[in-house]
Amino acid sequence: MKQLILLATVLLITTANFAQYSFIDLQKTNPKVAGVFKAKEDTLRKQFATAQLQWPPKQLYIRSFKYDSQLEVWVRNNNKEAFKLFKTYKICALSGALGPKRIEGDYQVPEGFYAINLFNPKSMYHLSLGLNYPNESDAMLSDSTKPGGDIYIHGNCITVGCIPITDNQIEELYILASYAKTAGQDFIPVHIFPIRFNNAKSVEYYDKTTKDNISYHHFTATIKQVFDYFERTKKLPLISVNEKGEYVIL
Repeated sequence: MKQLILLATVLLITTANFAQYSFIDLQKTNPKVAGVFKAKEDTLRKQFATAQLQWPPKQLYIRSFKYDSQLEVWVRNNNKEAFKLFKTYKICALSGALGPKRIEGDYQVPEGFYAINLFNPKSMYHLSLGLNYPNESDAMLSDSTKPGGDIYIHGNCITVGCIPITDNQIEELYILASYAKTAGQDFIPVHIFPIRFNNAKSVEYYDKTTKDNISYHHFTATIKQVFDYFERTKKLPLISVNEKGEYVIL
């Protein structure tokens, strides 16, 4: 009995000590991440000051555009504020074509509404941030046995279905996402669109390459509603999934 009480006491003390550390503190126990924070945090803080943004960011929103090869990073301090654009990164490698991911091995970058649910400091692609693919919609519309997975935003500028940016850029994004996570944003939204719907060249390409794909047009018409809403308000709508696996914008 005394041994059990002693073990329980040790566990309580260990848990209490562990709770004293923030998410960033725990991330910095990895030497690579600690080095990234040391090298990049001060520069990011100055960039925020120049852009008249409050440091550190409390909430992030990430938008990615496949055809346009861009990844935007938006920030804000609380739910009542509108998001403000911090930076646009160039996606430096392409994989697949327009259209959602539906099966393992199709090399497709997903399209739809996701969130960062994994921080991987030991990635073979320098650093990586994992997305919750397959989401609820994908689970219904993708291959039931092999929908695929392991979709990341990562460095190293190569891809087989992920979103690659440069090592310098993933270091910046990793720091920003770590601060948002520490501030309580457990799932950082990442919306992946086929094109910029307000770019004439992109729309022309979309129309030309998908003109006979009626089901895809129905899919993109729904996700365009989110793009349009954010363009008007710089806030995110509520998004759900119906019994058919289709996104519903509330």
